[in-house]
Amino acid sequence: MAHVNKNESESDNRLGNYLKNRRTKLDPASFGISGGRRRTAGLRREEVAQRANISAAWYTWLEQGRGGNPSADVLDRIARALMLTEVEREHVFLLGLGHPPEVRYRGGDAITPRLQRLLDALPYSPAIVRTATWNVVAWNRAAAAVLTDYGSLPPGQRNILRMIFCDPRVRAAQFDWESVARFVVGAFRIDAARAGADAEVAPLIDELCRSSPEFAAMWRDNEVQTHGDGVKHLRHPVLGPISLEYSAFAVDGRPDLQMIVYNPATPVDQEQIRSLIGRTPAIAAE
Repeated sequence: MAHVNKNESESDNRLGNYLKNRRTKLDPASFGISGGRRRTAGLRREEVAQRANISAAWYTWLEQGRGGNPSADVLDRIARALMLTEVEREHVFLLGLGHPPEVRYRGGDAITPRLQRLLDALPYSPAIVRTATWNVVAWNRAAAAVLTDYGSLPPGQRNILRMIFCDPRVRAAQFDWESVARFVVGAFRIDAARAGADAEVAPLIDELCRSSPEFAAMWRDNEVQTHGDGVKHLRHPVLGPISLEYSAFAVDGRPDLQMIVYNPATPVDQEQIRSLIGRTPAIAAE
């Protein structure tokens, strides 16, 4: 019989080793499990199996590397049973199936205070955080002064698509409204699809198709765009023409969020924004 090196065997069972590692780091008391002394740390295998509603024997085989290929549904139940974070859940799917889990949109308006502080640390660069459905959920003082005073809008009206097609002030601020609108529609389409948010955006799409023939025509064109970076030209009601270089950044741990930073394109643009903010009352995000 060929000798199997223990280290080689363990390296081939990366999923089982990872599940065991996560299991042993859990506190039984946090799950309402109490009792006498436990021989090993964390939850027992049968406790994880019970929480995941799977066979204890099959879960044991899975940790031991002899349970066969698990289904996506089983991995999802195990991830919930082990209270895995999104990145840990993705890692389990990569180990078990070789690909990330199917995208599930989990909308949420709340951002961390740390992320808001990051926005506020950019005094002359308008910056916003938007969801995959293009709702603006955070902004800094420069964004309120240069782009839109989001705090003056009801939360349901802070949607970029709705503002582009339904707000005359936003429309008038664009140098080439049609190009901007087509870009926004194409980028929105791919963002919503990537996030698995088709059901969430359907009411907005229906509303805009009814209220804006231009949106309806652009939506039927089925064009897609990526946000990336570029230059935005605006007609500001106070500053006049202004140019901003924008870049989009993913928010780590929040696949539903993206941060967009607009840097003044020239020293003149920056000085204009600095002067505007200096005479604009502070506006806090709501």
